[in-house]
Amino acid sequence: MPDPAVTLDRVALSLDGNAGRVDILHDISVDVARGETLGLVGPSGSGKSSLLMIMGGLERATSGRVAVLGTDISDLDEDTLARFRRDHMGVVFQSFHLIPTMTALENVATPLELAGAADAFDRAEAELRAVGLGRRLEHYPAQLSGGEQQRVALARAAAPRPHILLADEPTGNLDGANGAAIMELLFGLRERHGATLILVTHAAELADRCDRVVRLRDGRVEGSATRKAAE
Repeated sequence: MPDPAVTLDRVALSLDGNAGRVDILHDISVDVARGETLGLVGPSGSGKSSLLMIMGGLERATSGRVAVLGTDISDLDEDTLARFRRDHMGVVFQSFHLIPTMTALENVATPLELAGAADAFDRAEAELRAVGLGRRLEHYPAQLSGGEQQRVALARAAAPRPHILLADEPTGNLDGANGAAIMELLFGLRERHGATLILVTHAAELADRCDRVVRLRDGRVEGSATRKAAE
């Protein structure tokens, strides 16, 4: 695969818990092409979210190599890794992680301001309008529905125009109608910005939209299928 967006080479993850050391991921090797949409699926506890966090540099692998956009992030210090993630990645979580004392516009604009964007508020407003929240710019998270809060989170992730968009169960806390709307917006943002999209999901209809699906079980890759092969 030429010039992949993400390369995982024999990645493992172990964490220390109250009952001792727990092995979460075992010998994972996956390449993700630039511009690809990849779904990570599998039963609860299979390691999907942990794998996504490692791809985003939000969790450190115990062993193995993690390269993102040609940069080996395995040994970057925390400050350098945070800047790399800020400059190249957008992340959407199942829980929206909005700042309750900031308006929708401020929640999207503040990370841009911290990154030094002179047009932070203009870009934030454009992204919020793109997800259908043009009339909710000055509303606080508590004044927004769950679906609207996830739209704000999507706008915040997309506003820096990231090369890679990571989404962890983006429809998990939403009802069917809102989940379907967020799914359309997520793929629409990916197409508009040309980003690589990697998502964790239990929703079959969301996984079916991906170019490729990797299935995990017990912290190991159980199988992989492209959309054409799956069809």
